[in-house]
Amino acid sequence: MTDVTLNASKTRGGTQRATVADVARLAGVSVKTASRALSNGELVKASTRTKVLDAAKALRFRPNAIARDLRSGGVASSVAFVIGDLTNPFYAQVASGVSTATAERGLTLVISASDDQAAREQPTVVSMIERRVQALLLVPIAEDHSYLEGERQFGIPIVAVDRPLTNVASDSVVFDNRGGARAGVLALADAGHRRICFVGSSAHLYTHGERLAGYRDALLIRGLQDDPVLVRQDGESTDTAERAMSELLDLSDPPDAVFAGNNRAALGVYRALRAKGSPVAMLSFDDFELASILGISVVAHDPREMGRMAAQIAFRRLDGLEGHLEQVVLPTELLLRESHRLLSESAG
Repeated sequence: MTDVTLNASKTRGGTQRATVADVARLAGVSVKTASRALSNGELVKASTRTKVLDAAKALRFRPNAIARDLRSGGVASSVAFVIGDLTNPFYAQVASGVSTATAERGLTLVISASDDQAAREQPTVVSMIERRVQALLLVPIAEDHSYLEGERQFGIPIVAVDRPLTNVASDSVVFDNRGGARAGVLALADAGHRRICFVGSSAHLYTHGERLAGYRDALLIRGLQDDPVLVRQDGESTDTAERAMSELLDLSDPPDAVFAGNNRAALGVYRALRAKGSPVAMLSFDDFELASILGISVVAHDPREMGRMAAQIAFRRLDGLEGHLEQVVLPTELLLRESHRLLSESAG
């Protein structure tokens, strides 16, 4: 077995963590023997191993798993997941699915965030790759991912989550964003609404573009005007979405329904509607906890399944899967709640 090594480091309290040398000294054995005992190596007497383990427990010794794995020339027993905004519940659910899958395989999940800032993505990803993780799962935000091509050629599985990568080949798992948005806007149109607005997030995001395309598909199918005045692509946060919706409500010819492009936009839209006491009907992409409480109709999906599927694809690559890339599109579901029962009334 591989020897365990640990460089001395200090805790936040200033005390120094125990090293293998400290354990060996307390157990009265050589560093090499202590290292082998801690690694469950062979050629170590049971009595000696007991002394070493007792010493390690007394010193609160913790082996550096990453250093151990890299010292053997291998990779760390972990999977990296680089997400967008840590405060967004959607990413937490996706991460939960990844975590379940990695735990079942006996691996550790390491999560970092780009905060949905393109400039932060590459440094964050590179720091993960430098840990020699077994696989990389990434919610992309940058416009160019060619920097990952070398890593892919070296054999590290790379799976794009929620949005595809650009300028590099990779497996991916996304939702049927366009189809889901189309179904949602059709539901609004079929309830009698004719001026349906769209409040989404950043225009450069793949998910936003697909949902906006679905919105326009539905308008075309029902013969409704695609009025650019009714499209707002600045709902990156709840606050900006609220401001966007308030401006739309103040138009001389305001909308009679709104399709919110994501969970953050939905909360902002709801706030604006409530503040103005507006009867405008509402439907949102992304289900979220408050949506059921508030009775908001949504285009729902399964973020945990997205995370689980992405991890499973990475594991299949680790197990030797070759050939065509997997481009998984997960389905969405239209959930019509109390807000839908009010759609026809507000249209009238």
